[in-house]
Amino acid sequence: MNRTDRLYALVEELRAVSPRPRSARWLAERFEVSTRTIERDINALQESGVPIWAEQGRTGGYALDRARTLPPVNLTPGEAVALAVALHRMRGTPFAAAAGSALRKLVAVMPAADAAEAHRLAARVHLIGEGPATPVPAGVADAVRAGRVLRIRYADRAGAGSLRDVEPLGYLGNARHWYLLAWCRLRGGIRAFRTDRISTVTTLGERVPERELAVDDLDIPRERIRRLSLV
Repeated sequence: MNRTDRLYALVEELRAVSPRPRSARWLAERFEVSTRTIERDINALQESGVPIWAEQGRTGGYALDRARTLPPVNLTPGEAVALAVALHRMRGTPFAAAAGSALRKLVAVMPAADAAEAHRLAARVHLIGEGPATPVPAGVADAVRAGRVLRIRYADRAGAGSLRDVEPLGYLGNARHWYLLAWCRLRGGIRAFRTDRISTVTTLGERVPERELAVDDLDIPRERIRRLSLV
């Protein structure tokens, strides 16, 4: 999660429990950062006018004046894509059309740059059937949006492990599993890494070179794949 997303998430976390406080330690564990980072983030929010105050004592922490703030209307690009994946699983239900209409309305009021980024991310998600409901490691879930090279430890179907530097390009979901689609520097080509076989993820400082991911690169019949869409 980048800092901008974390700032939004901090406000929403404090809003959800207002007027009760959350300690810096609790927030640090929740967002997987240091307490010092949380303190800097809270200071930045306070300086921007968000009504957050500190309560002292053993049960103290940071609290938000819910009456003086309004929840954000706009989605982040990642949130828009997450909703699109969830709505994809509603196909065939009586609520599919209404759900799709609601998502289009939300995307329509997003800032132009965020909407464009959401469409870019959605175009890199490919689903077979309804897609899986299995979890994805946090470091992998943010890989494509972050645009950074990853170093992963991966086990093949026989259980043999290898350490690879990969350039994340997109995701593929079938009925059982999620796969990270990436350019593998070890193999010199695009590979699909089943996310439950990725045991460790390290984000490197290097940005991913510009590469396009075409359906033909997946070596799967076109008629079986549906690219995620926000419209």
